[in-house]
Amino acid sequence: MTRHDRTVEQPEQFDTAQVAKTSLKVFFNICDKWGLNTDEALRLMGEPSRDTFTKWKQGDATKLTQDQLARVSITLGVYKALRLLFPTTEQAHGWINKPSTHFGGKPAREYFCTGNLTNMLDLRKYLDSVIHSN
Repeated sequence: MTRHDRTVEQPEQFDTAQVAKTSLKVFFNICDKWGLNTDEALRLMGEPSRDTFTKWKQGDATKLTQDQLARVSITLGVYKALRLLFPTTEQAHGWINKPSTHFGGKPAREYFCTGNLTNMLDLRKYLDSVIHSN
């Protein structure tokens, strides 16, 4: 068999609508658990139009951009890190709202919910470093 005889498998195609719906369901559940308001959630998702955002909340999503998927992923990573760090769900969900010396005495929520990707990633990296230092 020569290299020309080999068939190259194409990557699996994902159902983009299902990925979007599942991702947004997870995102909105986390926002609810953290007590985020609509403006904070909008910023976390890169400030889509309110109409689009409302459709997403109603489960009407056909596709998310790479940027939006990254934002959901970072949010999920922060959520997971908090669940690993704290023994109870109440503590994990509450931490984001408590003042932190790492964020100048402000809650991590204020830093994270600017929607700035750098801030979002910084929080994720900070929590990962705390996990790995324990």
